[in-house]
Amino acid sequence: MDVATVTLFLALLAVGSQAAVLGLVALRLLARRSAGARRREADLGAALGPWVLTLAFAVALTATLGSLYLAEVARFPPCKLCWYQRIAVYPLVPLLGLASWRRDRGVRPYALALIAVGLPISLYHVVLERVPSLEGGACDPLNPCTIIWVQRFGYLTIPAMAATAQALVGALLLFVRSPVPPADAAGPPAPLEVA
Repeated sequence: MDVATVTLFLALLAVGSQAAVLGLVALRLLARRSAGARRREADLGAALGPWVLTLAFAVALTATLGSLYLAEVARFPPCKLCWYQRIAVYPLVPLLGLASWRRDRGVRPYALALIAVGLPISLYHVVLERVPSLEGGACDPLNPCTIIWVQRFGYLTIPAMAATAQALVGALLLFVRSPVPPADAAGPPAPLEVA
């Protein structure tokens, strides 16, 4: 597959992910005010429950593989901000993969901490692409953070796709309840519950 096909595929995934994030966040907000929305949120939580960590892992893995493809195959050199975004996303793959395998819902605060670091960097990078004059000299002049290597649908760039992936992982993790410490610490992890 050529670079144009892969970037189109990644952009389509990003658009679908943006719709999912908006839907999940809207449902969470509506559930605070409406009993019907609370029922829908509970139904969605029950449906996602067994799969939420696996879905979050799949999103993180796709983002990681996508960034590696763009850097190593498409030869788009990552700028300094891209590296910082990667530092926040790459650890999510083993973290969420292991948590999914063990059904360990205790991963939520650790994964959300990585999202809390990476998402603002991605959003800042998107702003820099739109308003290059805001760049204060922190980026490499030979590989500036303002270069747009990919633009799909008039707005989706590589940092926008990274922000979307991080936002979707965060939104999915909102459906994972924090674990209750087990009575027997040596026993198996408690079953996964969703909010």
